[in-house]
Amino acid sequence: MVNTATAPARGTHIRASAVSHHFDLPAGPLPVLDGVDLDLAPGEFVALLGPSGCGKSTLLRLVAGLEPATQGHLTQDGAAITRPDPSRIVVFQDPTLFPWRTVRGNVSLGLQARGVLKAQRHRVDEALALVGLTEFAEAFPHQLSGGMAQRAALARALVNDPSLLVMDEPLGKLDSLTRLTMQGELVALWQRAGFSALLVTHDVEEALFMAQRVIVLSDRPARIVAELHNPLPYPRHRGDPALAALRHTALRHLGLDATW
Repeated sequence: MVNTATAPARGTHIRASAVSHHFDLPAGPLPVLDGVDLDLAPGEFVALLGPSGCGKSTLLRLVAGLEPATQGHLTQDGAAITRPDPSRIVVFQDPTLFPWRTVRGNVSLGLQARGVLKAQRHRVDEALALVGLTEFAEAFPHQLSGGMAQRAALARALVNDPSLLVMDEPLGKLDSLTRLTMQGELVALWQRAGFSALLVTHDVEEALFMAQRVIVLSDRPARIVAELHNPLPYPRHRGDPALAALRHTALRHLGLDATW
């Protein structure tokens, strides 16, 4: 059984101030974000929830430093975010494992790229143990289930000891039972490691089950329409009436509460 004791927060402080963004298309600028203010405390777990295509993933890319914002400022611990950094690791919906490398080989990529694999090889074993893949270290990606492949992608992220884990629908392509299991495992990893977590999801229940705070975004260009705080302790129970009430509130802000 995974130990879910919460580690001391060692995550990073992320702040987005008046962030707006647009894409330059042949027909003209396409606004995607409109004056977004976001404050992520060290060690906090925050989920972004909103309609498909509203700009959630774009905001993640800006936080990760993959591209600059059109307007506004993004900072990490007070320093401007201008480029990608190993302290901010992104986990995407697809595991994107190299098929010719074993699980161990995929997990070790970050250390290898930084030239520290020889000195820090033990971190690979620690990351594999953290996600429960020790026995599959020498397996290849085609030998893994969808959930196991996503665990390998998480181990590849965690081996770099990030202070922020940015997750873009990381469970979106898993079957429903595996997805439920992985939600609990991700929360346990966050509690054990103490990093800050920023999750994009279209799943209202997933956001409320996993996160301490849920930011609800509008249609594109995205604006923050609500912040829902979930005070329930971990581990949470999906049938808790308080979760049901929060779900109804989230759906109301999304305009989808008429049938609930």
